[in-house]
Amino acid sequence: MAYEIIDLKEGFLQFIIKRNERRNAVNFEVMDGLQKAIDTVKKTNHLGLVITGEGDKAFCSGGDLSVFHKLKTEEEAYAMLSRMANILFDLFMLPKPTVALLNGIAIGGGCEIATACDFRFAHSNVKAGFVQGNLAITTGWGGGTMLFERMSNSQALSMLMKAKIYEALELKEMGFIDFIYEGCHSEGLLAGLETIPAMETNVIQAYKQIVLSRRDEFQLKEQVEREVRQCSVLWEKEAHHEKVNRFLNRK
Repeated sequence: MAYEIIDLKEGFLQFIIKRNERRNAVNFEVMDGLQKAIDTVKKTNHLGLVITGEGDKAFCSGGDLSVFHKLKTEEEAYAMLSRMANILFDLFMLPKPTVALLNGIAIGGGCEIATACDFRFAHSNVKAGFVQGNLAITTGWGGGTMLFERMSNSQALSMLMKAKIYEALELKEMGFIDFIYEGCHSEGLLAGLETIPAMETNVIQAYKQIVLSRRDEFQLKEQVEREVRQCSVLWEKEAHHEKVNRFLNRK
């Protein structure tokens, strides 16, 4: 099983990517599991959703290149990208709080998943970055659009265009990470959540609704669609396939 969904005693549902051997890279099974977790939180009394990765080395290293590099054309890329973008938009608009528990490196699509969440709690050793530009593509799961909702325009644009990996403290100063913890991940999650689990569910959802009501859902959805389309066009180009081949064949 590429994922696990568990109930936390604090009232949250937790989704764990369990592909440690692939640095918790996303494949189609992980996509299915994440959608399942989101749908479960919608329909149940869970306070919210926590997303993390297996182990302590990687939160998520993005899309699994060994799987997705088989997609060569714009149409093939679009089918995969739009599927995950729809899932992350669903996560972004979830009427309950969501937390990305960054237990290890988060790069590329892993940062897009983290950005779709309301909060990002990170271990002090975490490194993260939107490195898609190094593979001659843009963000393709809607993470670019969502990043501009989370950070200042200049910070978000810089983070995307530099395509570099940042240390946890840098990410905190930039406003990408909300809370840094030491030690074990379960204790870090508790420290980050603070008193949220003690609040009434209706209170938590009411506050989340204030955030959602400030967003133009239709406009954001259109922007995500444009982002997916742009990435699909770039995906088909030889520059992208050459860079991925070089990455996969590196020593």
